[in-house]
Amino acid sequence: MISYIKGPLMEIDGDLIVIEAGNIGFGIRVPLSLLDELPKVGETVRVYTYFQVREDAMSLYGFLHRQDREMFKQLLGVNGVGPKGALGILSALRPDALRMAIISGDVKAISKAPGIGSKTAQRVILDLKDKISSEDLFPAAGDGGFLENSGIQSGIDGYGDAAREAVSALVALGYSNMEAARAVKKAEITDDMTTEDVLKASLRHLSFL
Repeated sequence: MISYIKGPLMEIDGDLIVIEAGNIGFGIRVPLSLLDELPKVGETVRVYTYFQVREDAMSLYGFLHRQDREMFKQLLGVNGVGPKGALGILSALRPDALRMAIISGDVKAISKAPGIGSKTAQRVILDLKDKISSEDLFPAAGDGGFLENSGIQSGIDGYGDAAREAVSALVALGYSNMEAARAVKKAEITDDMTTEDVLKASLRHLSFL
């Protein structure tokens, strides 16, 4: 198995990038969503790869983070989702946003991917929901750093760690600090709720802010 390839980025052509390693140019398919994270052509990059061998072709798929490659592999385990479909889903949704969509049951967001209908999106949610944890979503969500710097730490004090992690998660998805904090405050949080529970409850309120 080719775990990763590291070398200068030689070319970007749509979702195909070429990395030179050992005097060989490796063509790697990547999600469109990560193109803006790539370095400039000529600079060194490390890409974690998934190598697929079929009777008629051999293909490399690449990701900038190990956990994103794992997300791709999980998608391949869903009945009806092949490499092209999995890459399309990760092109339409960044991996963290996809995990959030799975946790919250957002069929509409997943079905925006090319070739992915609502039934397939529902199957993705059903098959993967129990495999996604809050640590997979946002490994650093509980460090409190963004909250301390954002000026809203005091606004959610007393709501517990799950609430603070939920706010961090929503901000990482693109919501403003204020939107995230207000949504979490509107959720009916109980002591036994996990971060995922708080996220689900908070997402239901965001459309009304």
